Amino acid sequence: MNQSQAITEQGLMEQGTGRRYDLDWLRTIAIFILLFFHTGMWFNPWEWHVKNNELSESFRYWMIWSHFWRMPLLLFISGAGTYMAFGKRSVKAFAGERFKRLFVPVVFGMFVVVPPQIYFEHIKEYTGYWDFYKTVFNFVPYPEGSFSWHHLWFVVYLLLYSLAAIPLLRFLRSEKAGQFKDKLFNWFSTPAGILLIPAVFIFITQVILRPYFPDEEHNLTDLGFMVFYGCFFLFGILMYSNQKIWSAIGASRIYLLVAALLILIPFYGTYFHFREFYQLPWEERTVEIIFDVTGIFLSWFTVITVIAFGQHYLNRPHPWLAKINEGLYPFYILHQTVIIWIGYYICQLEWSISAKFWSISFLTLISCVGFYLLFIRPFNFMRFLFGMKWRSPKS
Repeated sequence: MNQSQAITEQGLMEQGTGRRYDLDWLRTIAIFILLFFHTGMWFNPWEWHVKNNELSESFRYWMIWSHFWRMPLLLFISGAGTYMAFGKRSVKAFAGERFKRLFVPVVFGMFVVVPPQIYFEHIKEYTGYWDFYKTVFNFVPYPEGSFSWHHLWFVVYLLLYSLAAIPLLRFLRSEKAGQFKDKLFNWFSTPAGILLIPAVFIFITQVILRPYFPDEEHNLTDLGFMVFYGCFFLFGILMYSNQKIWSAIGASRIYLLVAALLILIPFYGTYFHFREFYQLPWEERTVEIIFDVTGIFLSWFTVITVIAFGQHYLNRPHPWLAKINEGLYPFYILHQTVIIWIGYYICQLEWSISAKFWSISFLTLISCVGFYLLFIRPFNFMRFLFGMKWRSPKS
């Protein structure tokens, strides 16, 4: 074993026994962004399940940017976390753990958590919730019916990605992967490699798939959509599997930040064209292509920049971090339903958009945290339904 490989293996051993606090912090930040993003959907002119009677164009401009990297960031973190979770487990043990943590909450969510969202969307069509709830068991997919996983698509995809990645995870955890990891480091040892190789790879997948699987109606079972997010999950696994690559990402953070800022120029330049701030001297289709391409590059550039700065500044423990991290998954499962539930009543008030936005966000945060602490965290049956680990009597 050469010296560089020895360093790599030592880094892997440290990753296997240590805790990446930066990923925990970034996961927390990403979930909070999701809270504000989905609250913003009440007031953004984009189509959504429910809307406020007054909309604001200003929500478009920060939400279009965050839309391109908020979920890719979570998938990248999930890829790194999946590599850690695989550890030295057998395939059977890993698959069983994924099933309990991902499949069970999806089934529970489709029958309990998601239906209220559909009910408030069609509340005027029913005499009450139980009158509506019977339609869930018709098993007619949304939007024609009331059976859906809505925001739990993320959990469904994560389950599929995790199971599909088992052969790769086994290989990366084996002694045979040494040369492959060295090649990965050669590819991702420079800022240019870190930025361009994954971005171009993701871009090529979309060039191939989007013409055949258009996402015009935001169909979450669209193959192009699935592969796009799967790429971030994949690169989370690959880059976390080699400590030298992980270190190179942190060391390149300034270059990555510059790229993430520069890509905003063509991104917003074309987006403002669509908002009719001005007209670019190109055909509409050309402007659309530029926007789509820069959106793909923006997604990767921003995600890897956030990862780089996170590992440099956030890899520090905190007494509350473990408790917060434990509750993030139930919070994610609950948050959109609570946003719609609370928002339905808040948005009927004669308040300003700002007052409604912050009220919904704050009340959703308090409600989800309170429900988690009182009804999920203390009880093993509820922990099982929300994909949490079993709690021993001692803990």
